[in-house]
Amino acid sequence: MDEKEIDIFWKDIADTMNDGLILIEPDGVVAMVNRATAKLTGYQKEELIGMHCTILGCEACEIARSAGEGQWCILFSEGRFSMKKVFVRKKDGTYVPVLKNASLLRDENGVVKGAVETLTDLSEIDKRDRRIEELSRILNREDNFHGIVGRTPAMRQVFEVVEKAAKSEAHVLLRGESGTGKELVARAIHERGLRKDGPFVELNCAALNESLLESELFGHEKGAFTGAIRERKGRFEAAHGGDFFLDEIGDVPLSVQAKLLRVLETRTFERVGSHRRIFADVRIISATNQDLEKLTDDKKFRSDLFFRINVVPIHLPPLRERREDIPLLVESLMRELRIKTGKNVNGLSRAAMECFMEYPWPGNIRELKNALEYAFVIAEEGPVDLYHLPAKFRPAEGKVAAACGCFKNECSEKADLIAALRQSNGNKTQAAKNLGVNRNTVWNRMRKYGVDLKKVVGVRGAHEG
Repeated sequence: MDEKEIDIFWKDIADTMNDGLILIEPDGVVAMVNRATAKLTGYQKEELIGMHCTILGCEACEIARSAGEGQWCILFSEGRFSMKKVFVRKKDGTYVPVLKNASLLRDENGVVKGAVETLTDLSEIDKRDRRIEELSRILNREDNFHGIVGRTPAMRQVFEVVEKAAKSEAHVLLRGESGTGKELVARAIHERGLRKDGPFVELNCAALNESLLESELFGHEKGAFTGAIRERKGRFEAAHGGDFFLDEIGDVPLSVQAKLLRVLETRTFERVGSHRRIFADVRIISATNQDLEKLTDDKKFRSDLFFRINVVPIHLPPLRERREDIPLLVESLMRELRIKTGKNVNGLSRAAMECFMEYPWPGNIRELKNALEYAFVIAEEGPVDLYHLPAKFRPAEGKVAAACGCFKNECSEKADLIAALRQSNGNKTQAAKNLGVNRNTVWNRMRKYGVDLKKVVGVRGAHEG
């Protein structure tokens, strides 16, 4: 391919580049851009060509621009600059981080004919770096213990017992309601313990029927039962030298309990369909939300197995018994959700926080996390208010849902206003009746709180009634 052919195909060649490419005249006018530049900046090629390159608001150019000497940019006196991380302004007014290289173009006589710049998009790298930095701050917080958040005396006591249990070889029984974080505590015990370099194996005992549970625990030989087309290693073998977390141990059938007891007593077991004894050096961390003592009295749980697994009992308090930790949990969970979603949603409104502090949280931390995940779907930015939360938290008929327990005069006017507008499908006259005020008050409160009717009830639902 000769030079003429190269000139013909030059624009097509430039458009194959992933990095932005810009050719600039000596007076700063953009002569050519490639497709990647248009994609990066949000401009069409035609919108950039013929414009002065300051349209991109590059901070390096603004800093380096000569104060005199008749030149618009110091690049034309220095000749080049390399690997500068700068921010370039896009068409929508936002800025994107780029890695910029620039060099002068000279003819055979050394006369400057223009300049060429390349722009490498760093936005994904910047986003990743911010996430890593944010996660590091989360992990290093004083109120965060291996992902477990809490400052209340009850949680401090949990952390203390976890530290002591981790330094021993004793079996641990975690007790608490569903959603209190038993899996996180089990992981913390492993990560702080003597077996941290060994495996951490988990099994939810409630998720499997009796035959599948036995196979999962101990493995099976080929042909041991219908569907056993090959031999399979069980969880006890996989956990050798480490910790085995048995969640919902109260749901283990009596027949499997007997085999579990034998493993704990002899540290050996047999695969299903085999008589060969296999040694397993495993520490058991069990968890349950059931009353094992009652199950033992009812002959549904073996007392000898209960005594074996209950060497170090750890009680995890429900969220309603450590309400002072709710703001910390909200902050931590929202921080993680901001990283996950990229949304700038920060904090709770006063009404939402009051409701969270009053609510009994039968689902504990798991329910709190679900409520905030819902809010991050609904909200776009700013604080989370009651109308961003699931229906049970929202104002209804002049008061917050019964689950919350706080009444109208304790919740924000804004939340009540939005609830009334939604109930009336945007009819302000009906909303005023629901609130017990006149229509002008509804208008005034909408202006006061910046309530956009179309956003509240949807474009189709909004009207001027």
